[in-house]
Amino acid sequence: MVFNTGAALLDAIVLAVVSRTKEGTYGYKITQDVRQAINISESTLYPVLRRLQKDDCLEAYDMEFRGRNRRYYKITEKGAAQLNLYQSEWKKYSSRITSVLTGSYHV
Repeated sequence: MVFNTGAALLDAIVLAVVSRTKEGTYGYKITQDVRQAINISESTLYPVLRRLQKDDCLEAYDMEFRGRNRRYYKITEKGAAQLNLYQSEWKKYSSRITSVLTGSYHV
């Protein structure tokens, strides 16, 4: 993709992916789901997950899976509120960009 992905957009995508399941989801699955929208490596994703956790937008817990612990991430109330803000702002932003790119924007 030729467009850069800023931190806010990446946060929004990660929060949206994690919010899909009430019980949360694990890092590798989050990476796979985020890759549906943008190309991202696990080494890029994990700092985002840690930042969102530090900001109280995500909570993490470990659960055993096939004899190993797997870290799961779950959206918090604060994270859901932040996701709602991102979704609202994205609708406005993407609408303005689309109108400029398609020539329907009038000054």
